[in-house]
Amino acid sequence: MKLIIFSPAGVVLKAPPLRLACRRLQALGFDAVLDESALARHQRFAGDDDTRLAALHRVAEDAPSVAMAARGGYGLMRLLDRIDWPLMARSVERGTRWVGYSDLTCLQMGLLAHAKQPSWAGPLAADDFGRADDAGGVDEITRDVFCEAMGGELEAIGFRTDAGRDGLAVRGTLWGGNLATLCSLLGTPHFPRVRGGVLYIEEVNEHPYRVERCLLQLLQAGVLSAQKAVLVGAVSAWKPAPTDRGYSLAKALAAVQSRTKVPLLTGLPFGHVPTKVCLPLGRRVDLVVEGRQALLAWGHGR
Repeated sequence: MKLIIFSPAGVVLKAPPLRLACRRLQALGFDAVLDESALARHQRFAGDDDTRLAALHRVAEDAPSVAMAARGGYGLMRLLDRIDWPLMARSVERGTRWVGYSDLTCLQMGLLAHAKQPSWAGPLAADDFGRADDAGGVDEITRDVFCEAMGGELEAIGFRTDAGRDGLAVRGTLWGGNLATLCSLLGTPHFPRVRGGVLYIEEVNEHPYRVERCLLQLLQAGVLSAQKAVLVGAVSAWKPAPTDRGYSLAKALAAVQSRTKVPLLTGLPFGHVPTKVCLPLGRRVDLVVEGRQALLAWGHGR
């Protein structure tokens, strides 16, 4: 199964983690290779805009089984108006699964908006498969779930969520991504118009008040009210402030929940954390909650 690691966004500061990721993926049975400009550098980006756009199109033309981003950061927003979306769609039709999260939200939502094509929220090469052993190495759950997803064996994921959701059962298109990145697409042609969907979000380095602000923006834009459920993944690496005075992520989410009937469910094992599942964006899913156990299922297929 051919897997190409490419860099469409932030610069890869050090080559060894990316090369280590490539070797580890090869050991898992993937025919993993680095794109020719995976280690390019320009300011904070993995090459200038033309270089990164060329890499994206080059991978799409090759149409490997898996196209895995090296890392997130920032950079894809610069490319959205220039991406050849029909070419991207053809790569998916030929079997390519575009994998990543964070800044990859731009690409994944663009695929839905322009071509109604699926992708996978999943690990990044450098951040997940390139982590040094003394820093924890590759998370076993992340590794195993990724292999099952790319092998077509993964049909569902489960997680423990909030009390009070027992009996919830909804069906809809799974979509979403990094919350701030998702909000940056609002009002652009790259934001998919999904109604009756299951929206997932995750965030990093953003205080809960910023998470609340972004969710309220989605609510006031009519996006949240058009969904059947919102799954909240990890909101990581933020620091409490002296002015919080009891304000927390839980309080932020409660403030949003009080303004909408659409249920917000926490506990989704995904985000800027070592342990993450894979999520089939653009696919129809069933979300069922029994007690505090949530099951997100989609069955067979890409």
